[in-house]
Amino acid sequence: MSDILKSIEEELPKGVISESIFEGANIVIYTSDKDFFKNGEGKIKEVVDIVKKRIELRADKKLLASEEDTEKTIKALVEQEAGITNMIFDVQRSTVIIEAKKPGMVIGKGGSILKDIKVSTLWTPTVQRSSAIPSKITEKIRSVLYANNNYRKKFLNDIGEKIYKDWTLDKMDIWARVTYLGSGRQVGRSCLLLQTPNSKILLDCGINPGISKGPDRFPYLDVSEIGDISTIDAIILSHAHTDHSALIPYLYKMGYKGPVYMTAPTRDISALLALDFIGVAYKQAEAPIFRAEQVKDMVKHSICLNYGEVHDITPDIRITFYNAGHVLGSAVTHINIGNGAHNFVYTGDTNYKKSRLLDPAVNRFPRAETVTLESTYGAKTDIHPPMREVEQEFLDAANETIKKGGKILLPELGLGHAQETMLRVEEAIRTGKLPEIPVYLDGMLWDITAIHTAYPDFLSSNVRGQIFQDNNPFTSSILKRVGSPTERKEVIEGGPCIIIATSGMLVGGASVEYFRNLADNPKNLLIFGCYQAPMSLGGKVKAGEKVVRIEESGETVEVKMRVETMYGLSPHSGRNELVQYINRMNPRPKKIIINHGEVSKSLDLASSLYKMNRVETTVPRNLETIRLK
Repeated sequence: MSDILKSIEEELPKGVISESIFEGANIVIYTSDKDFFKNGEGKIKEVVDIVKKRIELRADKKLLASEEDTEKTIKALVEQEAGITNMIFDVQRSTVIIEAKKPGMVIGKGGSILKDIKVSTLWTPTVQRSSAIPSKITEKIRSVLYANNNYRKKFLNDIGEKIYKDWTLDKMDIWARVTYLGSGRQVGRSCLLLQTPNSKILLDCGINPGISKGPDRFPYLDVSEIGDISTIDAIILSHAHTDHSALIPYLYKMGYKGPVYMTAPTRDISALLALDFIGVAYKQAEAPIFRAEQVKDMVKHSICLNYGEVHDITPDIRITFYNAGHVLGSAVTHINIGNGAHNFVYTGDTNYKKSRLLDPAVNRFPRAETVTLESTYGAKTDIHPPMREVEQEFLDAANETIKKGGKILLPELGLGHAQETMLRVEEAIRTGKLPEIPVYLDGMLWDITAIHTAYPDFLSSNVRGQIFQDNNPFTSSILKRVGSPTERKEVIEGGPCIIIATSGMLVGGASVEYFRNLADNPKNLLIFGCYQAPMSLGGKVKAGEKVVRIEESGETVEVKMRVETMYGLSPHSGRNELVQYINRMNPRPKKIIINHGEVSKSLDLASSLYKMNRVETTVPRNLETIRLK
């Protein structure tokens, strides 16, 4: 494979190639021959059949039409109704990124319009959906991706050279092991180290959100298995929640220069949450452990994959993402080790039931010997009631509070849980199940929701259909943004309303400010719908403590407001769904690893799965290493 580029060049007509280069696991051929660019796809397909790798043909930048002329051509070929909002020219890679409100109208039937753009301008066009809600963070992320393109072009080529370098180990010589650097018998700081003879891969790298200080907040990154952080070959990020993603920018600060593989929504949202992580540190008068520059590094080194896209990431590891059903862009990662010598499924966090927002997690794979499974709600008592019952309970409590003239506070995880709640509340008000009262969104919810509108293909079929039919529920007039302390004060002093605010555990974020002001009024209602770490402020309020201390300010608050916990609203699988995920998995795994759960829940789930399936089931502690093969 080390001579793959040379082999490709030998199969193509002499003189047509100006440059052959890797883009990660993909191969790009640049041609200075205008006729070959327009008519050479057939020959490229023949070569693809020989080398069995993706090859893309692009025009040398010397052939490209000017940016000004190209923009005019695109506007002439694409109907105004498509709503083109931006064009980004990536000169070094001969591509033009067209952002539009209706991408299908830019693509054309069977890709006809894209073909016309390509033939007319010699640029290779790609299309991205514009956010229905303006999002500065998305604009900044995309600007980082296409700035300093010489660096990114070289970075992607270097990755490809590493992937395609020769390796001589036979299948029988492959070994693989995984070390738990976090999330072993606990919820939080997810971080696993996957090792083979040729590769060191980090699976997630997050914090413990229920702990604000101390070493237990972070994974064990100082282990000898890692050594120099620059020796890590790749990072795989399952989803953007901070207990899985927050420390990835820190790794770039410590010298990591390699790729991080994730979906595009996860890239955008993890960058937003990382910037918020910095902001929270400053608000608490602490020095952040990384800065915005490292967040840019994370984005600059990102390689985004779609669900179902098979992709080599090292010489002996190939991955495929599948929908995890947890939050926007969350992925179950199927990891093929040693060309099929072992197949490892890293599920991250999953939801094996259909929600308003997302379709259920995928549990069917080509092959699977070992699978990890979270146990956040893994105990026998963690049976989530039917959604209809939970939603009726929510409506009853909300209506009762509104009649009393009270306010309803919903502390939410900014990603996933909040958007599901928004859809639920929007539908209830639209259908008359709740009175028409204001629904306020505070914290990062607006930007995260904007990102949801840019990636409808990752959403449930129902919501996706609404967006495609210009009936976007996230842009409903019912939902109102709170964007300043003045507006927040008006909400607190105003009449009955529903407040959806981050963070879900009342640890930092706008929800703490609302709680501080609303807690002493028995007319008000607080509803917990997501996981509450026992030592967090939310965990203490959920447990029934009537006097609590807000750590950020040191203020003591008396809790007189009504507090309810509604199980079944979580974006995590409940006990039944976790068991069903394994029992219905195809093929059936030979080893099950339980993580991401409190000790008792993890052990309980592992014991039950062993009795049902009679396969090896283990619950590792942090710093334990498990041999996969």
